[in-house]
Amino acid sequence: MKDEEKVKNSMWKKDINDKLVLNLRDLSYTMQALYEGKGSQKRILILLSEAGITTQRKLTKRLGIKPGSASEVIGKLENAGLIVRTPSKEDKRTADITLTEKGKALALDAIEQRQRRHEEMFSCLSEPEKTELLSFLEKINKDWEERYGDTREKKEKPIFPAEKLRPLKMKKANLQEGGLGSITMGPGTCI
Repeated sequence: MKDEEKVKNSMWKKDINDKLVLNLRDLSYTMQALYEGKGSQKRILILLSEAGITTQRKLTKRLGIKPGSASEVIGKLENAGLIVRTPSKEDKRTADITLTEKGKALALDAIEQRQRRHEEMFSCLSEPEKTELLSFLEKINKDWEERYGDTREKKEKPIFPAEKLRPLKMKKANLQEGGLGSITMGPGTCI
């Protein structure tokens, strides 16, 4: 069997690990489509509702978005009368952000919508199944954080153990084969 045929056949024979990854990826896409975005107005209202009072810097960090994007959304919320910015008592260079009464009401609505959406998303599972799934996901999450680091706080992709070896393989391949020319190998590329 030619190498090309082996590759083609292996693409269609997925083992359990491949199926798990593909299902997690598909679930991730669905969740992103159903969920409010990183810097959505609803998400900011919910976070402010939970925090009570915060600074723009803390809010930006918690959202995981760029300061300019946060400024734009915060400005819209302020213009809509949903939040108020006041000079910080702790740091005069920054402002504290709090919800207005109108903002609190919309935040409560957003929290209730989120809760209903979460219940609906897992309605196909019984309570024992939800508990079991949660246990498995927490186990995987803990293992991946220990192995690959907490990627939620970082902008760069995690480095998997095999990727640490790739630059060495490229140098070795270039030397052994008389050079491969100018090839750029990115994360996830196997040689």
